[in-house]
Amino acid sequence: MASKRRPVESVKPEKKRKRKRSCEEPAELCSVLEDQQVKQTVREAWGQKTACTQGDLELDCHPFPHCIIRNFLSNESFVENLQRELLQLNFHEKSNDLYKFKQSDDLKKRTEPHIAGLRSALFGRFRSWLGEVLGVELEATVDISCAKYEYTDVLLCHDDELEGRRVAFILYLVPPWEDSDGGTLDLYTTDSNFQPESIVKSLVPSLNTLVLFEVSPVSFHQVSEVLTEDKCRLSLSGWFHGPSLERPPRHIEAPVPRSLHLPRDETLLMEWVNPMYMDISYQEQIQEEFEENSEIQLKDFLQEEKFREVREALRLSQIQWTKRGPPNKRCYEAASLDTLPQCLSECLELLRSEAFFLLLSNFTGLRLHYLTYRMEKPRGLHPNHHQRIRAERKSRAYLCVVVKCVDGLLADTHCCMMQKQRRQNWQSEFGGFTCYVANEEDEELLTVYPEDNSLALVYRDKETLKFVKHVNHKSLSESADSSTRRAFYDFSFVYYE
Repeated sequence: MASKRRPVESVKPEKKRKRKRSCEEPAELCSVLEDQQVKQTVREAWGQKTACTQGDLELDCHPFPHCIIRNFLSNESFVENLQRELLQLNFHEKSNDLYKFKQSDDLKKRTEPHIAGLRSALFGRFRSWLGEVLGVELEATVDISCAKYEYTDVLLCHDDELEGRRVAFILYLVPPWEDSDGGTLDLYTTDSNFQPESIVKSLVPSLNTLVLFEVSPVSFHQVSEVLTEDKCRLSLSGWFHGPSLERPPRHIEAPVPRSLHLPRDETLLMEWVNPMYMDISYQEQIQEEFEENSEIQLKDFLQEEKFREVREALRLSQIQWTKRGPPNKRCYEAASLDTLPQCLSECLELLRSEAFFLLLSNFTGLRLHYLTYRMEKPRGLHPNHHQRIRAERKSRAYLCVVVKCVDGLLADTHCCMMQKQRRQNWQSEFGGFTCYVANEEDEELLTVYPEDNSLALVYRDKETLKFVKHVNHKSLSESADSSTRRAFYDFSFVYYE
């Protein structure tokens, strides 16, 4: 009996797996990082919070520990190619209350040879070196992006705090840079409440220099406004992740004291307010529009003569201006009330008077005064468009009132929100506008620009936040005197319902 044989299976030659060719260009780091004695010296100095210098490496502990490593990448051609690859990336405009600059997407998956090579070196060999210096185990988390700061770009005072961030770093890839170009990394001292006070050190960007510092309760810093119009401040920055340093409880500022209206009658209104706003039928029209849009600007609000007096009074040298902080929360100059000339004191009295409370009630329909003529209440700024009304009204709403005077004298300092200026029309590119945003959202609900003799009324609830945008160097006048700049004064009040 013939036996059955299994059919012979044809054996196909095994295909060789193609190895994925690596396009990564190795990054050679500064030789000082290979020296074990240097590593030990830096570790001891960091632990004892003392300064030390080892070749291209400098450690300083004032106002908080930070390390500067010059010539971080030992190959000049690598640096040039890295710059070229970074400049070819897509950059996105980033702008809010804290900053204005352009930023790339996260670079953790970029495959350009020099970007990939630097990323491997930073989060490989250098991460191990840094972990040994700090005496902590840093995670392999890759957190790195590229930023471009150009004319008037800025990153205001902050501490980098976010869960998991342990060490911040910046690698500069800039052309020859001077202090006068701006864009310095400014380091702040802090007070007993761990709040930033003043800038005590400014680091000028330098090509192929790495700066790093631990993220801590006192690591307040900023990127000062870029003042040069023909240079780009290009940098790579990110964070090494690890166990966070212990943080004290958040400092809570004392609430601003509230005060009752002053018992003044309508005679004060007649002396100061444009007569057309005293007309009852016109007040009803204003109230209807305010109820619909939750905001309105009333132009030429003060009588022309009174407004002229106010504007001229603001030029008087007797007024004492004090800078308000802390700089991570606010930056403007406030007038000392006991130094105000009579005209300005009367204007403030107007805005705090019982008669003005009643007038605002008639403008808005809010019960700011018990004699209010009341229509339907406004419903707050809509999350998608400020001319739409909310479906449901929030509790504890309040009215923000700002009377702006776009005029003044010579500037004392460029970073104040209330600076002195020549009379000029205000332009949006100067900054200085008030922006309203929904809590934990980036979308603008409303933007109010400075305008002469304009009463801006905005109804907002506890879910709506506001900020005044940094006044930048485009506000400099075109005159030969570079110390003259545009800016504005305002009288700002919050009235609670």
